[in-house]
Amino acid sequence: MLKLQVTPSQGPSFEVAVDRDQMVIGRSMSSDVAINDRFLSRHHARLHRAGESWLIEDLGSRNGTFVNGARVDFATAVHPGDMITMSASVIRVQEEGASRPPAGGFDHPAEASLLRPASELLSMSTALPSAVEDPTGATIRRQAERLRILNEVHQALAGSIALDELLDLILDRVFVHLSPEKGAIYLTAAGGAVFRAAERPVGLTDDQFTLSTSLCREVLDKGMAALVHDLEADARFAEAVSLLDSGVCSLAAAPLTHAAGTLGMIVLSSSARRRVFSEDDLELLTSLASVAALRIRNVALAEEAAERRRLQEEVALARQIQLSLIPDQLPEVPGWELYGGNVPSRGVSGDYFEVIERLDGRECVLFIADVSGKGIAASLLTAYIVALSSAPIEDGLAPEEVFARVSRRLYRRTPTERFATALLGVLDPAAATIRFANAGHNPALLLRADGTTEHLAATGIPLGLLPAAEYTSEELALAPGDLLVLYTDGIVEAIDPDEQEFDLPRLEELCRRHSAETLPTIAEALERDLEAFVRGVPFADDRTLVMLRRAL
Repeated sequence: MLKLQVTPSQGPSFEVAVDRDQMVIGRSMSSDVAINDRFLSRHHARLHRAGESWLIEDLGSRNGTFVNGARVDFATAVHPGDMITMSASVIRVQEEGASRPPAGGFDHPAEASLLRPASELLSMSTALPSAVEDPTGATIRRQAERLRILNEVHQALAGSIALDELLDLILDRVFVHLSPEKGAIYLTAAGGAVFRAAERPVGLTDDQFTLSTSLCREVLDKGMAALVHDLEADARFAEAVSLLDSGVCSLAAAPLTHAAGTLGMIVLSSSARRRVFSEDDLELLTSLASVAALRIRNVALAEEAAERRRLQEEVALARQIQLSLIPDQLPEVPGWELYGGNVPSRGVSGDYFEVIERLDGRECVLFIADVSGKGIAASLLTAYIVALSSAPIEDGLAPEEVFARVSRRLYRRTPTERFATALLGVLDPAAATIRFANAGHNPALLLRADGTTEHLAATGIPLGLLPAAEYTSEELALAPGDLLVLYTDGIVEAIDPDEQEFDLPRLEELCRRHSAETLPTIAEALERDLEAFVRGVPFADDRTLVMLRRAL
């Protein structure tokens, strides 16, 4: 058989034996368990048997019924050791014949400590009692005063302010209205660790505000407001010798809770000669903590917005620098058409291309590269590859020699997971030949004027993978009308909503279909086809295109 240990909001505790299959709990004397609590409904909840189980069911009360801090929205099983909270009253479920639980957990006697869901206290602070429930108007006056205080605190915290200044200001207002001897605000870090972010008086050492692990768990994890009436009677603080030696007797804690979760908590302490915190103090502290949480969250959001703006400015600057590296004008080579373009997926690109003349115009170099990764980190590595490759390209080295030199230095200076694929072609306009090396890059397309297509496959591994990679090159003759297409995988690996890739055959077919048109027209047609293909799916990678065609 069960028994209920009832601690009403007013009057002494009492016990009730559960000697029938259902019992109605409420404020009315007609209830099976009548509790002296003006904020209870007349018939607030029903405890009833279902087979071998016992269920508690809220009967449409105004302030709700809670089991272990969780609101009861439907009939909920209860067991010995559970705590049922209704308004300001607490009911502990026990086995018949069991002794009162010790003070080592949160099921200790109410005169030692009190736990209430913070959400319940906040709802109570806005609930207005009827004339019957509050004949003298004392409750209305108390709530009006609390609202005045909260409005004052709202105004005090409304300005633009840094987080540390905000926390200090919050504690200042708490001390004005609750007059504790010591107080601290604890915040939860990203990894879940709790740290003290502000305190009064300033300079408290850790041993002057030792906190119980179980108290942190109840306040931070469960959103409970806690009131310790007598520190010495609570076994959880038996090890906090410094607190007891300093004369601390009363302690109050409330979570800093907002819609998205709990940010931390406010903890206050006081000695018996100074004051002992009351339930009204706990309600006010919980309301102040709710205001504080809102302001702390707003400051955090403002700081996050400022950080996003700073990052956006850095990305914009990085993009400007990167654009200065990418040629905005290609050389004019008589008898040949050239095109190059880059579209980043994240503001800055891990792709790079270069088209330059060398050896007094006797050769034209086409260079395209794709660095592993995306964003700013990839763009930094791209800039490094540009620096490494510029001198050997301008010095007239063959494609395979350029790649061997760049790969060695890249391997020595970058992490092993950072590498790049690249394709470098050296055009001899007079001889109408191109010599190329492919460092693990996508195979270039050579669309012959006679309708055939050749793929310029890899002649070595990606740059930076091995300490001493070797590369080879191949040479091809280009006939009038032949079109060479270099590209990065952001084009062929673009996906549609069905996760199908644009792929190489589709790129080849498009280029073949528009091969008689100007190179910018082919690039525009490709972008249109890509946009139509992905149907709104964001491009996951940068897109770079370089084309060369021998005039007819």
